[in-house]
Amino acid sequence: MKLFKSLLVAPATIGLLAPFSTFAGEASLNDISKYSNLEHIDLANAFTNDEPNHTPLLAGGEGLVESSSYDGGFSETTTASFSVDTVIGQVDGAGDTGDDSNESTSFDFQFNIGLSTSFTGEDSLDIAIDNGSATASTMGGKMGFDTGTSLVVDGVTYSFPLGGATAIVGDSTDLSTAFTGACTYSSFTDMTPDDCGTGNSMGAGGKGVTAAVSYAFDSGFSMAGGITSAQSEILGDNADAFGLNAAYSADSYGVALAYVSDDMGSGTDSTTYWGANGYYTFDLASLSVGFETSDDGTTEKSGYFVGLSFPEVGPGSVNIAAATDALYADNATEYLVYEASYSYPVNDAMTITPGIFIQETSAEDLTGIAVKTSFSF
Repeated sequence: MKLFKSLLVAPATIGLLAPFSTFAGEASLNDISKYSNLEHIDLANAFTNDEPNHTPLLAGGEGLVESSSYDGGFSETTTASFSVDTVIGQVDGAGDTGDDSNESTSFDFQFNIGLSTSFTGEDSLDIAIDNGSATASTMGGKMGFDTGTSLVVDGVTYSFPLGGATAIVGDSTDLSTAFTGACTYSSFTDMTPDDCGTGNSMGAGGKGVTAAVSYAFDSGFSMAGGITSAQSEILGDNADAFGLNAAYSADSYGVALAYVSDDMGSGTDSTTYWGANGYYTFDLASLSVGFETSDDGTTEKSGYFVGLSFPEVGPGSVNIAAATDALYADNATEYLVYEASYSYPVNDAMTITPGIFIQETSAEDLTGIAVKTSFSF
């Protein structure tokens, strides 16, 4: 019966295709192009030209095609990377009045583009472009997600060799961009950042125009320094910050130290930060610790971080940490944040990370549970 039906369908199919094949045989591409009002499109040549007349940007930035006939094409040394992070979760205790209707699930996302090119083979021009949800929910804020639906240039950085050192200049570039840290912990929330709780020193952020230099010795020791200023007043009064960094790394351990003096908007007195972090790798886990102090001329504050990373737990990895959620004076009440997460790579381009965190507050503690999904392409 199936063969009989096939024999009936075949002639009908050929009959439907016949007009199309006749049209294709009689019509030329040049005739078709006459119906176009776009003077710059040559349909015939588009199919017969052996050389590409444009340079496509492929997924992941790989395989950018070199084109000698198209002046506007990407350089063969230019690559692009794309990433999307999403998080769905709930924070209990944020403004909680005891009414279960106040508990709600939120969704946040951020989209990041990284462009990189080289002109000499030893230098690198890097541009970061970000956007995210229109407004961040409580969960999105705890995760440190970008906000704003418009694509925004987050930083332009150019690095190049300078003797035996590496020099970096940029706009909206982190002061610590040339620093070397000693932290193996992978954070789940923004409350326990990747720099092991030393975000004001070891991970000092971008203020405006930045210049930095670093040098790595063969022994595993490295040194770095940098300075940053507001765009409106480069190296002006109360408008700059500078920092120094030293680090040493071995096969199973590493330590790093950083000093930052920040005059950006702090008035007549600068705020100084000292930060230190380190790690030690065991057979099954890695321990990361961090400690940071600040002094604004009036009050001295400090904070700390402890984290454990288990890189091989089934197909994924586990991270557990506890830290102060800010720097506190000696006579102030310290509030801690705890987090635990399990990161599972579905494939090379997708990672799913469920996790939980607890943040102490002066009122009711905050408890959050979320699932973060990261895509790279």
